[in-house]
Amino acid sequence: MILDAVATCTALIVAGGRGSRFGGPLPKQYALLGTQPVLRHTLAAVRAAPGIGRLQVVIAPGDELHYQASAAGFDLPAPVLGGSSRQQSVLNGLEALVPESPDFVAIHDAARPFVRASDITACLEAAAASGVDGAILGVPLLDTLKRVEEGHAVSETVSRHNLWRAQTPQVFRFAAVLKAHRAAAALAGTEATALTDDAAVAEHAGLRIVMVPGSADNRKITTIEDLQQLSTMETRVAFGFDVHGFAPGSAVVLGGIPIPHAQSLSGHSDADVALHALTDAVLGAIGAGDIGTHFPPSDPQWLGVSSDRFLRHAVGLLVERGGRIVHLDLTLICEAPRIGPHREAMAGSIARIAGIDRDRVSVKATTTEGLGFTGRREGIAAQAVATVEIPKH
Repeated sequence: MILDAVATCTALIVAGGRGSRFGGPLPKQYALLGTQPVLRHTLAAVRAAPGIGRLQVVIAPGDELHYQASAAGFDLPAPVLGGSSRQQSVLNGLEALVPESPDFVAIHDAARPFVRASDITACLEAAAASGVDGAILGVPLLDTLKRVEEGHAVSETVSRHNLWRAQTPQVFRFAAVLKAHRAAAALAGTEATALTDDAAVAEHAGLRIVMVPGSADNRKITTIEDLQQLSTMETRVAFGFDVHGFAPGSAVVLGGIPIPHAQSLSGHSDADVALHALTDAVLGAIGAGDIGTHFPPSDPQWLGVSSDRFLRHAVGLLVERGGRIVHLDLTLICEAPRIGPHREAMAGSIARIAGIDRDRVSVKATTTEGLGFTGRREGIAAQAVATVEIPKH
């Protein structure tokens, strides 16, 4: 990890908005997503990221009771009161951090409850790189852009080349972004209103900011329809199974991790029986066929390819449908090699490939007590269960 182990990073959660476009009885950060407020989901998601040492929330005056209900049990410092604009609220939050002066600050919207811990970590690492003042999450723009004049007349198609949609968190070196926000507070008119996010404030101050590829599911709740759609998610559970026989070699690949062994596994790709079973489970959860449908073993382009591509593809299809992985459970069945010494590395590898937190992956192993082909040490079998959430039709 590029971020030095002794460096500190505080997450500043901006929850001071009134949500004028939301249209609900409460500001969106306090509305219920499932059985809990949106803000509570966001706090849990950010706290799960390695490298985040402290959380500080900025709220609007008068929202203290809503905040207390949302943050109960998190043992957070007293909230900071925001200002009349998001920019002022962020500045208030930054000023409150001056006594501790962390090395980095990760500024995150309270209404983005689905941010991945792995994406936050990637943003921290990018911001800590030499010669960089900050890093922001984002996704490439895929929609066609049109410039529209008065009367809704389309005047031109705008190239989307090199255009990205900015997300949060946006991570900065603390001293630099504090100075930038203080300078921006002195601006007026259109120059001030043009600074629509913290990266814009940093860019205006001449700071070097880099973009970090984020995830499409790190969406921001803006309207009550957004919340209603997210609240009507259904849970699906699907099963995957795969088996590969042994072949001459000196290692097997399981869960993306090479494990020394007296033999290898036979297969068209790298024969990673663990990732194959997980891929089938995720594909099954969205009714998208099986691994052979997407990666036919008769196709030479998949010869010897790393199986992480298969699982990433399946997860990508899930995300395109607006879904997310809740949990992946894997059981390996073999007499050898021993799985225990490699269990943690495999779980971490699977989590990185799937883009989920480590605690959403379980890796187990068992034997068949000498029975069957695995008992005779002829190969390895894998069973996988994928639990996902996906919008109802």
